[in-house]
Amino acid sequence: MTENSAATEDPFSPDVATTRNDELHRYELHVGGKLAVQVRFIDRPGHIDFIHTDTSPQFQGQGLAKVLAHFALDDVVASGKRIIPNCPFMYRYLRRHETYHQYVDWPERAPEGA
Repeated sequence: MTENSAATEDPFSPDVATTRNDELHRYELHVGGKLAVQVRFIDRPGHIDFIHTDTSPQFQGQGLAKVLAHFALDDVVASGKRIIPNCPFMYRYLRRHETYHQYVDWPERAPEGA
């Protein structure tokens, strides 16, 4: 499990932690010990296939999914694997962040909702 705690100067909350939960096949962002955002994935040979992002209603609109997306993508790049964005949120995020494009294997069609 990969883990990172945000510094106290972060504007959204000092009690934020990001983790990779391999047992449940998801990246997680917790605020105050509560699961706020999760990005589900399938670990394929040589690839991480992002399939769904979900933000708990009480944490929506705070930019936390973007924080978790950045953490997850950096983790995949560091592992030497490639990214497949079949999740609409991750697909949109990657289209806006060109620094990851060299690590992405784009699906033939944009995911529904992207």
